[in-house]
Amino acid sequence: MALTIRLTRMGSKKRPFYRLVVLERASRRDGRPLEFLGHYNPMVNPVEVVIDTANYEKWIKQGATPSDTVRSLVAKQSA
Repeated sequence: MALTIRLTRMGSKKRPFYRLVVLERASRRDGRPLEFLGHYNPMVNPVEVVIDTANYEKWIKQGATPSDTVRSLVAKQSA
C-alpha cells in the first residue's frame, strides 16, 4: 500500500481552500483520506498554512511520500 501526502481541494468556485491529507497513491484527488494533517489557504494575506507536524512526521516514518507542493509548504512553515 503506497501512501502519499497531498492537497485536496475544498472551497467554492474561484475561492480555493486546500486540506493536507494522507491517501493511497492510486486514489483520486478528492477521495476518502486516511487522515487530515492540516490546511492551506492561499486566498488570505499572508497565506495561511497549518500543519500538524507530529502526525506529518509519523506518516513520513511509515513510508508516506509528500507531493512536491506539500514538501515546499512544510519547508516554508518550518523556516
